[in-house]
Amino acid sequence: MAEKYTVSTLSVESVLGFIKSGEIAIPEIQRPFVWKPKQVRDLIDSLYTGYPTGYLIISQNPEMKLKDGSLAVGKKIMIDGQQRTTALMTAIVGMDVITETFEKKRIKISFNPLASNDTEEERFKVQDNAIKKDKRWIADIATVFAPDFNQWDFVNEYCKDNPEVSGSVINDAVMNLLRIKSCQIGVITLDKDLTIDEVTEIFIRINSQGAKLNQSDFAMSKIAANETYGGNLLRKGIDYFSHLAAQPDWYSDMCKDAEFRQSEYFKAMEWLKDDREEIFDPDYGDILRIAFMYKFGRGKMKDLVSLLGGRDFETREYKEEIAERAFGMLKDGVLEFMNKYSFSNFILAIKSAGFISPRLINSDMTLDFAYTLFLLLHSDASLDSKQVDEYVVKWFVLTTLTSRYITSPETVMDYDLRNIRAKGFVQFFNEIEAAELSDTFWNIGLVQRLETSAINSPFFNTFLAAQIHESDDALFSKGTKVSDLLTIIGDVHHIFPKQYLINNGWKDKAQYNQIANYTYLDTQVNKAISDDAPEEYFTKAFSACEQNTSAYGNIKDSADLEENLRNNCIPEEVITMNHLDYPAFLEKRRQLMAQKMRRYYESL
Repeated sequence: MAEKYTVSTLSVESVLGFIKSGEIAIPEIQRPFVWKPKQVRDLIDSLYTGYPTGYLIISQNPEMKLKDGSLAVGKKIMIDGQQRTTALMTAIVGMDVITETFEKKRIKISFNPLASNDTEEERFKVQDNAIKKDKRWIADIATVFAPDFNQWDFVNEYCKDNPEVSGSVINDAVMNLLRIKSCQIGVITLDKDLTIDEVTEIFIRINSQGAKLNQSDFAMSKIAANETYGGNLLRKGIDYFSHLAAQPDWYSDMCKDAEFRQSEYFKAMEWLKDDREEIFDPDYGDILRIAFMYKFGRGKMKDLVSLLGGRDFETREYKEEIAERAFGMLKDGVLEFMNKYSFSNFILAIKSAGFISPRLINSDMTLDFAYTLFLLLHSDASLDSKQVDEYVVKWFVLTTLTSRYITSPETVMDYDLRNIRAKGFVQFFNEIEAAELSDTFWNIGLVQRLETSAINSPFFNTFLAAQIHESDDALFSKGTKVSDLLTIIGDVHHIFPKQYLINNGWKDKAQYNQIANYTYLDTQVNKAISDDAPEEYFTKAFSACEQNTSAYGNIKDSADLEENLRNNCIPEEVITMNHLDYPAFLEKRRQLMAQKMRRYYESL
């Protein structure tokens, strides 16, 4: 059997040289660098000490048949090792990295030439103000690796600052530091004819932590490595949109990219500089997935990787015209994704259903498919925009409640897209709704799913969205909405107080933290309730209303309080309940919550 990869070694200097020359593409070098500064320090120390630092994995694009019939050699792309190579580029070459907050920053590693193996003194540290003032330290090792570094002058200058130190000791230490350039790094080069699945499997088996190769990362690498069809600008467009969506103030930095400012992507996303909406801050994976599903009608990202490489699924050849067409379709999809009207109106539709905070969004995949559906249906001339928004919102709630895109999401999304294309959305939607949201689901299935202590469950979040959609007041409040407490000052609290339950034998967190025991409550009201039994504080609340006053909050009328309990799905029997009735309370409230969610869904 033919080998699927070859193993070799390259010096650090060679690796950095190949990267700077573009012979090995690492497009991720301009993406957020997630390593902590200490990890960069540890890498340099490992190289200095001679410890292994893991393999770099290089994938080579397959040979592509050009339009004239000739074959072109595929480009080499690093698919694992970007963080390590970026760490080397910032520490040794002196390159800025982009942090997770999208700020440009140098990570400077300092070297103590006087440290020895016989002492506990650190040899490398992340540069700080104390080190910069300490003349014993070389504050930034990048100065030693600079092309114009003069070792003789450096040693003399160091000895002037530290007259008690021998020049030969410093010279040896600097020589040892410079040997990092000659350190060997293992390189695994994958065979150019491997399928995407084979590349993924090899990656999993080689990677020491068993991390799965992210298909979006793979696709971004393919895009950035292809300049023929504008992949470099497309990659920037995708990355910059995700940066700007998360941090609008980054706009001024983006404007420094003169080439990008002239592109259509810049014009398409410029509106984001004034956008402060947080419901959907897509990352590059979301943008790729949505653009791909919308334009290609497929749900599996590995198909995008293949198509960008020019794969003909019928002949299994790689053809230039297929790659060209795929890049063109993806570009169109990305630009339509970025469209201010589409993006903003999609967000408005989701918020109109009560999902007003990112805290209520459980699944990025579910939101991704909803935006894909929004774009697809708005391109359907047989549907008006109001119908589209209603269908998108109902599909989003349906797929949230049924966790449709949680297990094997790409397979399910691929299935849904094919059926939408074959049957039309309305017919397919009606079929899924009838199959998934039967009376049994609402009366039994959803009630069972509410039996959980996971506060971020999609079922509790949908219940809160239903309350927000119906403008419900918070418990014991008139005028203070659930939406106000969710977004501004409130928090969830226990209806049967936590300490009250613990004091009476309910010591299991999974029991007293059941989501059916949660409600949004003003903090001052919660403090006033303290650890009282429900039969005590609810009786006190109703008694106060009979006197036209309020014990908690600002409700002074019994009828208003009864309606407030109904809107918060609190069983009317709560006025007589104590810890012995807790299981019955939970069961009854789950039923009421499920009924409310059904009414909410059917009203959308």
